[in-house]
Amino acid sequence: MSVRPGARRRRPTLARRRTRLVLALAALALAVVVIVSALSGGSLPAPPKPGIAQGASGADLFAYDGSRETDFVDRAAAGNANPLFVKSPGGVLATAARVAAYRPLIDRVTAGTGIDPNLLEALVFVESAGRPDAIAGPDVADAAGLTQILAQTGQSLLGMKINLARSRQLTDEMDAIAAGTKTGSLTTLAARRAAVDTRFDPAAELAATVRYLELAKRQFGREDLAITSYHMGIGNLHQVLDDYDSGRAVPYAQLYFDTAPDHHAAAYQLLASLGDDSSLYYWRVLGAVQIMNLWRTDRAALRRLAGLQTEYDAGAGALAPPATTSSFPDPAALAAAYQPHRLVPLPANAAALGLAINPQMGAGASKLGAPPALYRGLRPVALKMLIEMAAQVRGLSGVRAPLHVYSTVQDDRFQQQQQLYYPPATSGYSFAITRRYSGGGAQAAAFQAVLDRLASLNLITWARWPSMIEITVAPDATGWHP
Repeated sequence: MSVRPGARRRRPTLARRRTRLVLALAALALAVVVIVSALSGGSLPAPPKPGIAQGASGADLFAYDGSRETDFVDRAAAGNANPLFVKSPGGVLATAARVAAYRPLIDRVTAGTGIDPNLLEALVFVESAGRPDAIAGPDVADAAGLTQILAQTGQSLLGMKINLARSRQLTDEMDAIAAGTKTGSLTTLAARRAAVDTRFDPAAELAATVRYLELAKRQFGREDLAITSYHMGIGNLHQVLDDYDSGRAVPYAQLYFDTAPDHHAAAYQLLASLGDDSSLYYWRVLGAVQIMNLWRTDRAALRRLAGLQTEYDAGAGALAPPATTSSFPDPAALAAAYQPHRLVPLPANAAALGLAINPQMGAGASKLGAPPALYRGLRPVALKMLIEMAAQVRGLSGVRAPLHVYSTVQDDRFQQQQQLYYPPATSGYSFAITRRYSGGGAQAAAFQAVLDRLASLNLITWARWPSMIEITVAPDATGWHP
């Protein structure tokens, strides 16, 4: 209250003071309510009660359609590209720059051979990340050079000059100089080593790699199989083809996608048993082809893609980019998303669908003034994928025990309160499955097969943690039908 200069204040009566005190306390209480309401999300509407969800579609996730070979190939290349980004020394752009420096030489050694220079360039990317002195193990007898040729293969199959004893001696000297225990010129020693072990001579090794690919292409009649055999081995690939269809050469997309635990099982098991991602090698090479193309034509796009691929585990950011996938900042946003069915609650008939829901899911929500039920839901496409996965695992394993769903949608404030950090979960496209399996390994093997197949179709990404598997579903996953 303002008072004019010289005016006399009138002392308020006791009744007036009491009235003002009551009004002040009421105003304070109202302010506290407003603040608490703002912080806790206000009066949150209850999420819809769980309903009865439809069962799986019955579609076979392991089905292959030869008329859509290009679609399968493109999806497999995209779905298996993440290691190219996270494992590239210095990052994918640095690797692309190193590899691109050898493109003139690659063009020369492939000229007139029928070998695609783009594939050879991509092979260099996958094998050595463009480092001509790379050695896969502690001994130079192991895979070495730009295309990682084994000493035995180079000597016996490719006619390369390899004096292994002298190469070892020079490599030991170079390691000592690099460690600072000896003085000398690394450049001089590297030149001497390349003279006695031509795996360290880029021109000689690239030419030898072309000879291998020509030999494999004559044996299999297909360039995709020749590239596949470079990592898998000619003998192993022949055996897989024998198990699949009596040795007939078929497109690698068919060989990969038309084998499963329940059909062409022998070929599937051999592919899976080879280890070292042999069955995924061709897809990684194709992914490297795309990276090198982006490096030449749109480096800014490659930089953006690298950020998405490496921001979260298993490339979840590339599958569901934050720029096009809204997330939930707080419980109020989460509650609002249930009303237009952008989120749907986990089904009441989970057990019939082969799922068990963690009863503690959403624990701690009360500290945010939110009901735990808010944290028991998914985007419709993610819930559909979860139901399909459970059905496939049951069908492949013959085990009736459920998959245990540990967690589903969250929001930023819930993650902060729980001291968690997995932003994909705040989009509603991610869920976690507890690593708790039944059936003496049968359920675990079937679940792994489903994870691998869906990842190769670029429908999910998944990351393994000590106690759970975190799965992120592509927002457009319902658009793909095998």
